[in-house]
Amino acid sequence: MSKHEPKISFKYIFKYDYNPVYVNGAHGGISPRGEIVANFYLERPPLPNEITHAINPDGSIGAEVIAVDPENLNSSIVRYVSNGVVLNYQNAKVLHGWLGDKIAELERLIQVGDGMPGEAQKN
Repeated sequence: MSKHEPKISFKYIFKYDYNPVYVNGAHGGISPRGEIVANFYLERPPLPNEITHAINPDGSIGAEVIAVDPENLNSSIVRYVSNGVVLNYQNAKVLHGWLGDKIAELERLIQVGDGMPGEAQKN
């Protein structure tokens, strides 16, 4: 009789609208239930609601901006929150370990390849 190691296979099911998004920051904290809440965002310059240009005598759009809405457009940054997660302590520890492993793997690739994977090689 052969001895079999116990094993399990996981099947992945994706929502029909599954679409990974780029994030470059997170905001959150500890919930009243003791869970970790992380809301992920993309930080970017804001887009105006409206821009008004002068019209040149030939009918083309002029380069001079007469008005921008909102007025504080150039003094603000947008943090677009697209998704978030809520983790209990145990799952947060597991995810922390997994991220640590992936960071270490990426650091090894950077050292071996002399740069970030996916970046164009410098000549």
